[in-house]
Amino acid sequence: MPWANLVDIANPVRVAHALSRQRYNSLLVGQGAREWALSQGFADKTMLTDRAMQHYRKRCRETLDKGLSPYDGHDTVGIIGLDKQGSMSVATSTSGLFMKKRGRLGDSPIIGSGFYCDSETGAATATGVGEDLMKGCTSYEIVRRMAQGMTPQQAADSVVFELEDKLMSRFGRAGDLSVVCMNNRGEFGAATNIKTFSFVVATARQPLTVFRTGTPAGENALLRRRR
Repeated sequence: MPWANLVDIANPVRVAHALSRQRYNSLLVGQGAREWALSQGFADKTMLTDRAMQHYRKRCRETLDKGLSPYDGHDTVGIIGLDKQGSMSVATSTSGLFMKKRGRLGDSPIIGSGFYCDSETGAATATGVGEDLMKGCTSYEIVRRMAQGMTPQQAADSVVFELEDKLMSRFGRAGDLSVVCMNNRGEFGAATNIKTFSFVVATARQPLTVFRTGTPAGENALLRRRR
């Protein structure tokens, strides 16, 4: 289960994992999430470094000149796991849209949008413009289509490009939409509506391997392997 707007707690995915064991109150935000994390023994740690502050100020000046936009060059971290017993897990972590309004939530902490997992079928995680990804319940829809018989690649491609078409039709614009997914057999897929999007795969038999997906749909190219 997720939390959102958690400040000055290192390894926040561990907090989310601990919350997932709670029967109630399993989605916490802001100060409530922080207080719960501290009560469970998670350490209070200042995460803002001098280098990050310098970069932030530089970006603030650029934003004043160019306007609000997604943070190019950095992205949400999304991870999907499958163990030997067939149990699956998924995690997402992000700092969100740069220069976002106080209290803004994107797709990452929202079940079904930023992530979704069902060990009987598979899991998916998403990144991009959260306001657009939430309009399609993107991660849930990918897992639903895998449950109906689509391969992970088919599900990823169909969801991303159908959502992009719908956004363009309704609003005349579509933000960045990128997804990674895997079924409970370890088959994976990825899709994006931007030029290129990289992701990594590793298994007991396959070393850490970097792939790149991009438009046109369904073309996942091997970039390199790490020995």
